[in-house]
Amino acid sequence: MVEEDVVNTQLSEAPIREAATDGGGPSLRLATTALDHASDLAAPAPEYIVELQDVSCYYGAFRAVRNVDIKVEKNAITALIGPSGCGKSTLLRTINRMNDLVPSYRSEGRILLDGQDLSAKSVDPVAVRRRVGMVFQKPNPFPKTIWENVAFGPKINGFKGDLDELVETSLRRAALWDDVKDKLKQSGMALSGGQQQRLCIARTIAINPEVILMDEPCSALDPRSTLQIEELMAELKKEYTIVIVTHNMQQAARAADTTIFMTMGEDRAGYVVETAPTVEIFTNPKNQLTEDYVSGRFG
Repeated sequence: MVEEDVVNTQLSEAPIREAATDGGGPSLRLATTALDHASDLAAPAPEYIVELQDVSCYYGAFRAVRNVDIKVEKNAITALIGPSGCGKSTLLRTINRMNDLVPSYRSEGRILLDGQDLSAKSVDPVAVRRRVGMVFQKPNPFPKTIWENVAFGPKINGFKGDLDELVETSLRRAALWDDVKDKLKQSGMALSGGQQQRLCIARTIAINPEVILMDEPCSALDPRSTLQIEELMAELKKEYTIVIVTHNMQQAARAADTTIFMTMGEDRAGYVVETAPTVEIFTNPKNQLTEDYVSGRFG
């Protein structure tokens, strides 16, 4: 895929029981982390920016996701958790219509962004990806300078302002400016893994999306870099809405305001079991399947 296509697709584009601390039960640290979100429960009624209504996703004749109804809160972090193969990444890539690039893919239902149906045939997928950016599992900086990595998306989208200022602002928002301000002409591929992922985040926010989708953005990173990305997410949600797919239960408990648990049915189609504030998912889930998953009994 050429660089412009990549930009258009991605940039412009714990239940806690006292007796459950042994065996597969959730750790005490996970419980404490989830409880840190308890104060959020007293917040005003949430404002939703993304809504999926009866969404099903198909690859050819295979139904990968079925009948999903979820709402994503504005200026918050929503985590998608669940076993491998349950359709989390498919659902994520459906939101910004990135899966439209897969010839065998099709979807049913409605995907709303600020009330607009993004799944309508009249809607330009490229325009959708400018409003809904994407950060991938593995950092993928372009083989260009750090400056060019950040400036590339705005340039191809006709940005007329001060590119130097935009690059600096984006790198500052991605908590990378202090690391690279004297290296802007060096290759982005020369950075460390964690720095590369923050560069990809800077590249995403340079086009000022409304929503940032993150598909396991920390799975290839060390613990220190993972913590830096989580701290960055907490800062970015002041201006952006973030949806993250993660297999790391501790990460979901630390970072997410809302958690959506998905699993697979007998037909191998993924579906949503439960959606709730993160503290409820990890301390008092309503569904036994959710309790079994977050406590480590399966996954």
